[in-house]
Amino acid sequence: MNHGKINCFQCKFFYVTWDKNHPRGCKSFGFKTKKLPSIEVMAASGQPCLRFEKKN
Repeated sequence: MNHGKINCFQCKFFYVTWDKNHPRGCKSFGFKTKKLPSIEVMAASGQPCLRFEKKN
């Protein structure tokens, strides 16, 4: 599946949660999800995530 080729694991806004139903989150957009946040952003907007910032 093409999700804009954004790797959330390399983004400074990505985090892992303790919520077993929503184990991944995005601090920039402020949501938690089962899938990678970049997949949810692509599904909702039709565009790759525009808030991606590579971790240092």
